[in-house]
Parts: sequence; structure tokens; C-alpha cells
Amino acid sequence: MDTPDSLAKHVERGILVQMLQTLVRIPSVTGTEDAAQEQMARFLRELGGEVDAWRPDVAALRREPNFPTGKVLDSRLNVAATFRGHGGGPTLVLNGHMDTVTPGDERRWSHPPFAAEVVDGRLYGRGACDMKGGLVAILGAVRAIREAGLRLRGSVCIQSVIGEEDSGLGAFAALHRGHRGDAVIVCEPTRLAVAPAQAGMTVFRITVEGRAAHASVRGEGISAFERFRPIYDALVAVEARRNRELRHPLFEGQALPWALNVGMVQAGSWPSIVPEGLTAEGRLGVAIGESIADARRQLEEAVWTAAQADPWLATHPPAVEWIGLVCQPAETTPEHPLVRTLVAAVERVTGRPAALTGVPYGSDLRLFTNDFGIPGALFGPGDIRVAHFTDEFVPLAELEAAALALAQTIVQFCGVA
Repeated sequence: MDTPDSLAKHVERGILVQMLQTLVRIPSVTGTEDAAQEQMARFLRELGGEVDAWRPDVAALRREPNFPTGKVLDSRLNVAATFRGHGGGPTLVLNGHMDTVTPGDERRWSHPPFAAEVVDGRLYGRGACDMKGGLVAILGAVRAIREAGLRLRGSVCIQSVIGEEDSGLGAFAALHRGHRGDAVIVCEPTRLAVAPAQAGMTVFRITVEGRAAHASVRGEGISAFERFRPIYDALVAVEARRNRELRHPLFEGQALPWALNVGMVQAGSWPSIVPEGLTAEGRLGVAIGESIADARRQLEEAVWTAAQADPWLATHPPAVEWIGLVCQPAETTPEHPLVRTLVAAVERVTGRPAALTGVPYGSDLRLFTNDFGIPGALFGPGDIRVAHFTDEFVPLAELEAAALALAQTIVQFCGVA
């Protein structure tokens, strides 16, 4: 039987690439994950896992507190697998989501989004980074432990979940089905940084009223677009203030850890009509330790203050609504044994100090830490900056390093029988 230190020879890049190419070549945009999940279940069975593949009862889950409402709530295939230990050790959950965002206009891709091409040490494709690369790193870690002949005292629970991109439905369903543990690693792309904290977010809609007029006499109308300008300026100002005042040690050096983004603006109905209405939708980042309600109040106050300074808006106040996904911020102490074990493993594998940080985006981690009291961290190959972009990719060196670091973490955390 090999020792934990010899796991590296069982992390084989060629096998990792083959598994990742297989998954990337199966499109799995949110709502269409079934075929890719069936393949993931096959991979897990081949590794000796006790596979549970089921279609969550969404109607029943809706009745649970903190149900993560999303846009796509059809029941699709959720997958979890248990690799049972030999007793006396903790259970570690390794989580990844199978769904991806749309590839968009495929003509803009230099490498076709579902071809899984390998060029210059990178594997390209939709989901390669976010986050099929993380799922394959998990598979590679478990495979390495099996090939090394190591018998774990604790158990490993692998979750391959649906619906993360718009809600968290799959992780929520897996946790409620009983697929839990003593700690969790969510293998989102972190460039091999260890991130025990994530920002939260909440989605807003602002509606501005104007007054229509013919464009040739536009001065007799009130343009909702122009009336939105001071409101937008107020949003920019409140973002700057929040990021200046709300500090956290794991987010130091980040320009906008609690980013506010206006992502959609719709105004008017005809080019020659002064727009009588405008709707803007966006996301507001929520700081660690801050409540969703407090963050929302600050945005609402900024909009109200801007409206009071404008004669039209003061008598026709903009409406602020809170819609869609709500993602609570989440944090695990960096001193938690799992975090320390993962940091040590990354440093052994990479030969340099591990980055310990927070991430400015939401993830399924908050469901584990906030709803079920399961501490954990984000860790995985790839850079969030190329996720959701054309020519998304994951570096193969990071994929290999992540698999080895995960294998070593599993062995150290769960213990060897």
C-alpha cells in the first residue's frame, strides 16, 4: 500500500483530460443537466461510490425554510455518491455543480464551446472552468486515493448538483436528502486559492416614471432615461462608500468585494417618443457579517435621497423591488481544521504559500455554512474571470494540482485506517 506522500504518481493528467473532455462535450446549461449528470454518475460508480441519482421534489422543497428560488425549477437529475470509510473519522463533502451558463454566440468563440480542445496547456469549453474542472479534480482525487490503496477512516461524500447558476436548487436538495458531512469543499474556480469566505448578493429592480411626448417637442415630456441618470450616479456613490467602509481581512486588496452592478436597462417604446418609463435591474453585493436587509436599506436610501433632489422624482418617486436570487454571505474561520489542512496541502503541492482569501461572488457554500452549519471553503482550478466568457478555459497544470491537493486533504482530514 502506498503512503499519502506518494499520491502524486496516481494523479494522471491524461485521465483528468479525458474525463473533463467527456463532460465539456455534453452541454449542460442550467435546466439541461441530465445527460452530463448521467455521465457523472457513471464515473462515480466506476470509482466504487454508492451513487444516489434522483430527481428532487421541487414542490416539497419549496416548503422548506430558505428555499433558494430560481428561474429554472424543473426537476432534473441530481447526483451524490458516498465512499464509506472504515470508521472513526469525519465525513468530508466535496461539492460541484454541473450546470453552466449559455455559450452565447458560438461564432465569437475561437475554440468551439463544446469541442473541449486542448491548446498550449489549456482545455477550452463552456464549463471547463466553471465548474466541470472542479468536478474532475474531485474525481481525480478519489481515483488517486483508490489507486494508492489507502483505506480511509472517515467517509467522502461527492455532490454533483444542478441549478447553481440561478439558485442553488441542487445543493439544497442534496443537503435535505441527507448528503451531509462534517465539513465541505466547494470546488469553484479559485486559481488554487483557499477561500473560506464569500460575499453575498441580492437582485434589485428600479422603475422610473416619465411622461411621454413627441420627440420633436421632447422638452414637453419627461424622459425616464434622463431621470434615471441621478439615480445611477447615486448607485455608483453608494457602491464606493460601501466598499470603502465595509472591510474584512480576507478581502483586503480587492477593489470591489461588494460590487453593485446594473446589468439590464429597458426604456421607451419607440425612437420618436420620449420614454415614459424605465426599468433597471442589477445585483448588490453584500458584505460578510452584513444582513441582506441592511444592504437593501442602504440602496433604497440612496435612491430616495437622489429622488428628493430632483423636482420630478420627488413627486414621482422611483420604485425599488427585490427580485430573484438572494445569496447570503458566508464565512468559516481560517483556523478551522479543514481550512488549515487544505492550505497545507496546497502549499505542499505548489511549493509556495497558499493564498487565503475571500471571493466576491456567491456560491453554494452559503447553503452548507448558513443553513446546515457545515463549515467549509471554496477551492478549485481555473479563474472566475474567464468563467461565463467566450473561450472559457481551465489550465491543465491547475487541474492536476487541484486533484492532488484535494487527495492529500481528504487523506489528512478523514484519516487513514
